[in-house]
Amino acid sequence: MTRDPVLTFTPHGIHCPAGDFHIDPWRPVPRALITHGHSDHARPGHGAYLATDLAAPVLRHRLGDIALETVAYGERRRIGGATVSFHPAGHVPGSAQIRVEVGGEVWVVSGDYKLEDDGLSTPFEPVRAHAFVTESTFGLPVFRWQKQAAIAAQINGWWRDCVASGSTPLLGAYALGKAQRLLSLLDPGIGPILTHGAVEATTQILRDQGLRLPATVPVTAAVKIADHPGALVLATPSAFGTPWARKFGPVSTGFASGWMQLRGVRRRRAADRGFVISDHADWDGLNTAIHETGAEKIFVTHGYTDIFTRWLRSRGLDAQVVPTEFAGETLDESAA
Repeated sequence: MTRDPVLTFTPHGIHCPAGDFHIDPWRPVPRALITHGHSDHARPGHGAYLATDLAAPVLRHRLGDIALETVAYGERRRIGGATVSFHPAGHVPGSAQIRVEVGGEVWVVSGDYKLEDDGLSTPFEPVRAHAFVTESTFGLPVFRWQKQAAIAAQINGWWRDCVASGSTPLLGAYALGKAQRLLSLLDPGIGPILTHGAVEATTQILRDQGLRLPATVPVTAAVKIADHPGALVLATPSAFGTPWARKFGPVSTGFASGWMQLRGVRRRRAADRGFVISDHADWDGLNTAIHETGAEKIFVTHGYTDIFTRWLRSRGLDAQVVPTEFAGETLDESAA
């Protein structure tokens, strides 16, 4: 007898028939299990939400007064005929993979993930499964990340060079996850760190949860760059080229993204500097994570889906593309 799949892929999102819930749905549903707080995975309008206790403060900040229950990593919860648990994804603080077990068969939805320990997020935890739903945002061999200590040296060196030349470094990053990771890599001995309001708001939420991050100065109407010599400004990319950014005088722009690996992207963004750092797995990380699950059935979402799926099939895996509305890493805030 053919067993029904643990998860199905519907116009509303990833659905578990046995538990009648969705995972990171992109249309309103009665019950949503959320992997993390980025807006392409955590959307408003659902009847009830379930997420990790570490993700909850950001979810409430972004989605308002929602009906939200929380679980700790590894805690098992019975929902209908399914048993679910959340496991560290290493993507951003509080992010999770969601393990769903029905009748002894285990499927894991990874959400977004990375394998390198960034010192802020709970490190990625391999979860054994029969089927694994993976992103492929950077699913090409060209995407291989340097260790973040090397990226920290590059960013701090650029900051020093800007100070020496009399320009203000303006560094662009997602407000959730990437901005705090960059903060943890910056050397406050060079100068003060000024923050865009969206970055500061999320950073304070994570500080309140116990993350240790350097002191920052929120940019308000009263803040003048002349009062903060040697400062670096950390902002969301949409702030670049706006009147808000022009108040800092001559600036050197930098973008921190995995897409900076591609020269064409750097040229199109007209950035003075591109720093290759991502909160998503690189080529090696994707392959390692999939191997460690032991799964033979792989569902590939957002990114280089066709190419990565063909590669997995060449390795003897049963892989297929699953269309979703997840965005992965972009160079604006649409998925931040």
